[in-house]
Amino acid sequence: MTLVQQDRTGRTQDAPARPGRLRRPASQGRLAALLLLPAAVVVFGIILYPIARTILISFFDVNSAVATTTPFAGVRNYTEIFTSADFWASMGRTVYFTVASTTLELALGLGLALLMDQKLRMRWLFRAIVVLPWALPTVVNGAMWRGVLNAQYGSLNALLTQLHLITAYHSWLGTPTSALNMLVLADVWKTTPLVAFFLLTGLQSIPREIYESARVDGAGSLRAFWSITAPLLIPSVSVVLVLRTIDAFKVFDLVYVLTGGGPANGTQTIAYYTYVQAFSDQRFGFGSALANVIVVCILLLCAVYLRALRRNEMSLM
Repeated sequence: MTLVQQDRTGRTQDAPARPGRLRRPASQGRLAALLLLPAAVVVFGIILYPIARTILISFFDVNSAVATTTPFAGVRNYTEIFTSADFWASMGRTVYFTVASTTLELALGLGLALLMDQKLRMRWLFRAIVVLPWALPTVVNGAMWRGVLNAQYGSLNALLTQLHLITAYHSWLGTPTSALNMLVLADVWKTTPLVAFFLLTGLQSIPREIYESARVDGAGSLRAFWSITAPLLIPSVSVVLVLRTIDAFKVFDLVYVLTGGGPANGTQTIAYYTYVQAFSDQRFGFGSALANVIVVCILLLCAVYLRALRRNEMSLM
């Protein structure tokens, strides 16, 4: 295209057009919207609508799935939550489970990652064996541990008796404290391989030339670990902490299969407590409020971890 412009004498002449942005045909915009429509419907139907519905129900007194009337409760459900001894007890168990399982998984996972990073014979077979516990579904894992911990015919009692570490079979799931610790053990056994492979990826991203230079300077294995491996592995550890803390905080299926929240509600975590209130007792308004509280707690945990990760990245720059 050309533009018409005037010279100093007043005569007009053609001039080359300035390059401009080409207009996108309207058909392309409609096609893009059409292609995004299924994803938008899925996001709205599976995520946004349930969230909005849960928030709405939490302000009403819904005590039955077939209730004809739903009185407006305001913030009464939330007030009951924070004044309930059962809520704070379940929150304490959840915090204990989260801290204990995440700490053990991180320590054991780091050891496994360092071992898998070594040049060993049949390393592929060792890695395949390590990943097996994580490959099992959580329900299968819980059912398996329920058999292992059985007070009458459990393999753990049989093993400890054969090793003369105990003289009589012990009911591992018979007391609240013991049952909660067994929950931690089952979760650590299943999830440690996942943590190990996350950390292994971080280890393999560290250049080997750094270790060679440190070895030339006379640094031993322990010195190299604390001076090189540990600082450069912090980003991977931060990601693992975020993922595992969120996952452990909302643990439900393992509790449901292994202990059912017992004995005496001693393993009732916050997610299982929400399930009992919402579906067993059919207090849907109160259960929705509990679910919203869980979401807020998880968001706060994410914010704390992300802020710590950002500070670490700034310090490494």
